[in-house]
Amino acid sequence: MTFGELGSRFPEAGGLYVYLREAWGGRVAFLYGWQCLLVMDPGVTAALAIGVAPYLVVLWPAAAGHERALALATVWILALADMVGLRPSSRALNVLTGVKALAIAGVVVGAFTIGAGSWSHFSPWLARRSGAPPLAEAVGLGLIGAFYSFGGFWEASRVAGEMRDPRRELPRALVLGVAAVTAIYALTTLAFVYLVPVEEATSGAGFARRAGEALFGAAGARALAAAVAISAAASVMALLLMAPRLYVAMGRDGLFPSELAALHPRTGAPVRGTALLAAIASVFVLTGSFAQVVALFMCTTMVFVGLAAAGLAVVRRRSGSAAAGVTRAPGYPATPALFVLLVFAVVVLIALARPVPALAGFVLMLIGLPVYGMLSRRGKIARSAERGLAE
Repeated sequence: MTFGELGSRFPEAGGLYVYLREAWGGRVAFLYGWQCLLVMDPGVTAALAIGVAPYLVVLWPAAAGHERALALATVWILALADMVGLRPSSRALNVLTGVKALAIAGVVVGAFTIGAGSWSHFSPWLARRSGAPPLAEAVGLGLIGAFYSFGGFWEASRVAGEMRDPRRELPRALVLGVAAVTAIYALTTLAFVYLVPVEEATSGAGFARRAGEALFGAAGARALAAAVAISAAASVMALLLMAPRLYVAMGRDGLFPSELAALHPRTGAPVRGTALLAAIASVFVLTGSFAQVVALFMCTTMVFVGLAAAGLAVVRRRSGSAAAGVTRAPGYPATPALFVLLVFAVVVLIALARPVPALAGFVLMLIGLPVYGMLSRRGKIARSAERGLAE
């Protein structure tokens, strides 16, 4: 609801970059874009590709031992698909998302109707198991997975400039999307634990294999692996479709090379930005594990998300709460305040659980400060990037 109002107030390409620029000024907005290009966008892309590789091996056992090659192929095949333009890639993404939703619904319904599960699998949650980590660390590790499942919902606002009626469509898409994903996540978790005892969750692929066998028998492992692969492919494609629109907005403000802002003359797709994102993601695929990559970008990303949400108060104070045509966040100021508190609590818990990757992410982000100073001294920054607090 908070980002729905921000998107309604600033219905242009760029998403969080625009909101941070308008609320906190060009320096903060640049740091967000900088960490998106170097940390978050390629990190999410790489983590999804690395995560899906073991499931592809279940479908294609001969590829065992070549998981990184499968992850690289996933990144580039979907990046090329997004380079054909917004309309055809959006249609393909809609198809993938529809198949994904049907597959997840089938797993949830099947788990409680035909699956060989048991409600007794939930009983270990009532007591701390021997060897379990401290509560704060355990919650932090759990939140990494939970936030990873729906984190990034705000990225839909990056394509606001290409929507027919973003002031109305974007708030609706954000609210309905988050509500749907939250319900799906909770139901899928219940279904999986019902099918497989929680102590047997030694790995994602292994857990899915056991759940598939409990659901569909011998063929279940491949069926569930296919569902996970389709789900991850849809997520990667969505990110590769939306992320480069931020580079376009920043390129037009003089904060990124103008080449990144160039759109293909025929398809209108940011081909160069998409290719650069895929290239950096490929480096992450080749050098990191899933857990390392996720912890690297999660903390810095959530800090900027919290700052953008808090910026709604700054924007309202500056321009008023009843701007024409704006969809306002219900329950303001409690709505953004609760979200900001939750976000920064998650940042602290994740940083405590994975301190080294989290620190590395902040270091990569802060390297952007001298880069911004250099651009400012050279007069490269367009006036639109200097709005916000600078005014």
